[in-house]
Amino acid sequence: MSPLLRQLRAVWRLTHCVVHIGAGMLRCAVIYPFATPAQRMQQTGRWCAKMARVLGLQIHGSGRAQGGPVLLVANHISWLDILAINAVHPTRFVSKADVRAWPVLGWLVACGGTLFIERERKRDALRVVHQIADALKQGDTIAMFPEGTTGDGCSLLPFHANLLQAAVSTGTPLQPIAMRYVDADSQPSRAVVWVGDTTLVASLWQVATAHRIQAFVIQLPALPTVGQDRRALGEAVRVQISATLGFDEPAPAAHA
Repeated sequence: MSPLLRQLRAVWRLTHCVVHIGAGMLRCAVIYPFATPAQRMQQTGRWCAKMARVLGLQIHGSGRAQGGPVLLVANHISWLDILAINAVHPTRFVSKADVRAWPVLGWLVACGGTLFIERERKRDALRVVHQIADALKQGDTIAMFPEGTTGDGCSLLPFHANLLQAAVSTGTPLQPIAMRYVDADSQPSRAVVWVGDTTLVASLWQVATAHRIQAFVIQLPALPTVGQDRRALGEAVRVQISATLGFDEPAPAAHA
């Protein structure tokens, strides 16, 4: 496909993206206030799956979703992770607090039940641990990215295990999820990588102009947490995800 046709296709995708965001805002304003938590999660999953299709992203889910309350722990490559995971296993996410300030999208993310954390404030982690624990006790599914930021998709960053204490304290199973993206040549997709100074707008354009990005959401067997140490759990999850993705032995996990 010529560069011009790719750009025209990207404009078409982004135009439909705006329309779909508008539909999401309407859904949040009209339907969500009267929906049960389960219905909201179902609606969120469908909205994310359609947004992924609009952007040209093909999602492949594998493994068995853990039923009941569960803490999902995934490696983090792109903002697309949220769409892909929600399409396979609808969930509430833990996200950086500055996401809430994003125009329009921040409001949509908040409507989806996202829990926000100020990572620069170490004491804020304790508040979020309590919030996650309360949500798990109510039967919710919560997802988090223990790397704390996005990586390059070819290796894992250290895992910060402090938020895993919510699962340990409530005895909630912890399910690892390995995320992987490939391009049309079955090579790791560079279009989805969102690191450094790349803006959300620039990343969105990269994704929209890309050809046949495939996302693989690999759900690994859940781990029991009763009587476990959060640091040991974090390292076990990291090793499992690393092995699943075929990475070299990861560096030591962060001590948090």
